[in-house]
Amino acid sequence: MNQVGLVGRFTKDPVLRYLSGNRMQTHFSLAINRNFKNNQGEVDTDFVFCTAWGRLAENIVKYCGKGSLVGATGRIQTRSFVNEESTKIFMTEIVVEDVRFYQLKQRDSDEAVTVPPQPPNEQEHLKDFVLP
Repeated sequence: MNQVGLVGRFTKDPVLRYLSGNRMQTHFSLAINRNFKNNQGEVDTDFVFCTAWGRLAENIVKYCGKGSLVGATGRIQTRSFVNEESTKIFMTEIVVEDVRFYQLKQRDSDEAVTVPPQPPNEQEHLKDFVLP
């Protein structure tokens, strides 16, 4: 079983990306405090990279800003890519499948990411058509 649950705060405003095939994606980092203190008596924080797709990504970008507290469930995924210096980079991230909004903060910028309108339904003009 590959399942993970996290509760943390957005480190910055998420941004919606439009990909080929009318797909939408956002990636963001959650700051998650550990539930114990280190040797210096401070609480350490982990930063976890997350990715969300489709309607979920759209809602995350619409409602969450830097500092928003959310609960996210999903699965761990590892991938690799070659960077500009021709070095192979390995990355582990959470592919978010569900989000709970606990405490929302407004986006820093009012340039709300606009979501393109849904493609017109090709049969919309036929809804009132009656066969003879």
